[in-house]
Amino acid sequence: MRHQKSSMSYVKQKNILLTRNFTVLLVICCMAIKLTLCFSNFPSLLKTVHIQGHFSFDGNEFAATDFGNQFHFLPWAVLHPKKVSDIATTIRHVWQMGPTSGLTVAARGHGHSIQGQSQAPQGIVINMESLRGQEVMQVHKGKFPYVDVSAGELWINILNECLKHGLAPKSWTDYLHLTVGGTLSNAGISGQAFRHGPQISNVRQLEVVTGKGEVVVCSEEKNADLFYGVLGGLGQFGVITRARISLEPAPKRVKWIRILYSDFSTFARDQEHLISSDNTFDYIEGLVIVNKTGLINNWRSSFNPQDPEQASQFVSDGRTLFCLELTKNFNPDEANKIDKEIKTLLSELRYIPSTLFVTEVSYVEFLDRVHAAELKLKPKGLWDLPHPWLNLLVPRSKIHSFARVSDNVGEMDTNEKVKKLSIQ
Repeated sequence: MRHQKSSMSYVKQKNILLTRNFTVLLVICCMAIKLTLCFSNFPSLLKTVHIQGHFSFDGNEFAATDFGNQFHFLPWAVLHPKKVSDIATTIRHVWQMGPTSGLTVAARGHGHSIQGQSQAPQGIVINMESLRGQEVMQVHKGKFPYVDVSAGELWINILNECLKHGLAPKSWTDYLHLTVGGTLSNAGISGQAFRHGPQISNVRQLEVVTGKGEVVVCSEEKNADLFYGVLGGLGQFGVITRARISLEPAPKRVKWIRILYSDFSTFARDQEHLISSDNTFDYIEGLVIVNKTGLINNWRSSFNPQDPEQASQFVSDGRTLFCLELTKNFNPDEANKIDKEIKTLLSELRYIPSTLFVTEVSYVEFLDRVHAAELKLKPKGLWDLPHPWLNLLVPRSKIHSFARVSDNVGEMDTNEKVKKLSIQ
């Protein structure tokens, strides 16, 4: 009898357990069905949004890639806006759906993010480049010239348009085939930053679509919190849709110089001296290079050594070297004067004499130099490799400690490594 009661109790417990499991399984299945139904209705939900552009729900693989080539998340849809109002309407629609929708929105310029920041897993990607050409680029001359541009415009196009008026933006990135909104959402740093600041320091006004879908114009004087929030804000405070960028007179030619150091302290001292001087170069950037393939020979294809004989005897194989990359802008009638200025500036530095390399290029050729390298690397499949990139801002007081760590990394077995080390 006791055994029978025990068996019945066991069967009862087992039935309760099975019932609970079935209930949990049923709930999970219902959730899955509800989720599936929700996303199956997703295209129809967005089709009710009235825009002048359009949504694409298939063939969106391009929106699941970026320059980093490490993360690949497909969105549910890509918005191809024709007007800023399309972006505002879409974001407002997602906002009104509420947080339970789980939808995320990401603005994608030229897709040059490193860790999937321009992707929206099961969300909506805004193809900002669709705005390019939809709105006129307006260059304003005068005592304080500026250009009004769409956030989807590429910097290379802005350069070419501004040059028609003898003007150009003050601060750049090393790669110009990026959108205005993309670099302004980060910082936009290159070798001119020591003088003009990053690109975000050269913006007078922005048009922004907020997280609620409101179109707001902001500047230092108007809606300043939003202005400073979106500049360098990684898209977390709104989507930049238009920008007013400061300009300056554009030079026609550039003297482009590279010099090498074997001692970091000397390299850092010279770079600090140059960026703190009133009369100095227009572009100053430092590189740490570990090269086993003949650095000087590689440079000969585009640079001329000051002393060819000494340069031919220089051995770089396996050494950690520190390079200063410098430029001086000028117009053709200033050539002799600029040569003298460069000679004076270089005489104050303690680089390895045999490693002075100089070339002269147009202003556009220098600014667009990385794209020239891209065109060479793409056919070889080298441009689309994964790019585990890391940008660090190191304070001056810690730069020597960082250099020691960097030197240890440089001892790793690799054919060639180039690291930027710019003291700003």
